[in-house]
Amino acid sequence: MRLQFKYVLLLSFLIAQLCVAQKNENTSKEKKVVFIIVDGISTDMLQKAPTPFLDSIAASGSYSKAYVGGKKDDYSETPTISAVGYNSLLTGTWVNKHNVYGNSIKKPNYNYPTIFKVFKDQYPEKRTAIFSTWLDNRTKLIEGEGEVKNVTLDYAFDGLEVDTINYPHDAYKQYIKKIDNDVAVEAARYITAEGPDLSWVYLEYTDDVGHGLGDSPQLDAAITYEDALVGKIWNAIKEREANFNEDWLLVVTTDHGRSPKDGRHHGGQTDRERATWIVTNEKNTNNYFAKETVAITDIYPSMLRFLNIDVSKEVRFEMDGTAFIGEIDAYDLSATQENDKIVIRWKNNSEKNLKGTIYTSNTNQIKEGKKEIYKREAKVSLANEETTLLLNQHTGKMLKIVLETPNNVLNTWYINNN
Repeated sequence: MRLQFKYVLLLSFLIAQLCVAQKNENTSKEKKVVFIIVDGISTDMLQKAPTPFLDSIAASGSYSKAYVGGKKDDYSETPTISAVGYNSLLTGTWVNKHNVYGNSIKKPNYNYPTIFKVFKDQYPEKRTAIFSTWLDNRTKLIEGEGEVKNVTLDYAFDGLEVDTINYPHDAYKQYIKKIDNDVAVEAARYITAEGPDLSWVYLEYTDDVGHGLGDSPQLDAAITYEDALVGKIWNAIKEREANFNEDWLLVVTTDHGRSPKDGRHHGGQTDRERATWIVTNEKNTNNYFAKETVAITDIYPSMLRFLNIDVSKEVRFEMDGTAFIGEIDAYDLSATQENDKIVIRWKNNSEKNLKGTIYTSNTNQIKEGKKEIYKREAKVSLANEETTLLLNQHTGKMLKIVLETPNNVLNTWYINNN
């Protein structure tokens, strides 16, 4: 019996050592990220069309229903339009902050930095890349037009849509289909050969088919076509991981859903236009990702965590997303007026008896690139899921409210409609 007990202890010790060694190995691996946007595929469309490669990624990692469009009928309501969705992913904020209201991309507010900007600020020696069927993604959303760039990407494969010689335009958008293929092929080639540290791949064809034909067998076929292109990139990632000491995060999503009538259009706030999805190869997503309908803005803080990017308090307090990788203590912060109080609510996500801190600001100076001044209001028990502020002490038009916990930060706005 004593001998058996010794063997059990030895086996437990060896298992523990193996777990520690495996954790250390994963920690020492070089972290790399690719995110892919496949345009205009609502959740129900993805579930209907054959997508063997996305299914394979989800089977090895995770899948969640998601949404775009901000808080419906509230201060952050965001048009379900392509460039608006792209910038919500890139900045981790809704349109009331990033200021991209349509595909013309008139005045992006670069004071809410993109994932590429914060990545290059921390890791200037690491390499970034974009592979895109739409040139404006790089020139207007990321780098910014003009002589002084917000950030310059290290490698770009884009702008093919303006090449009417090699890609003659046609009414059925077959030239976009060809460009998507070439973009994905180059992304797979470059990832395999060069292993960039942070990359964005954008594919457009599904949105064009949706606008032209709506709900149709042709749109189902277009989704399956794009799935095969995602598969090329997925295979490149697996090849890198097999041959190099690298740990890759792949996130695939869409920018908006489609109209409930026939699937041709988008832009509004119907459930189908807001309904999207996220597929990732990350196995260790948290229970927030498993239990809730996550947002496109959640991708930004998740990538920050994976890449070990430290951001300033100003950036951290403005992010509208919640990380679906790693530990979080609370989510879904809101503020409403009830009688003479502002009632602040959140959902607790910790079994520990944790405390959080409420901060407020009645200005929005970060909008102009200035430093925001926050007032510390109170310590709160996260388990209570609620606290209040006296309305007569916060009489301005807007109050920015932040809940800082040991493992994450949430923010919301209270708008005084009176």
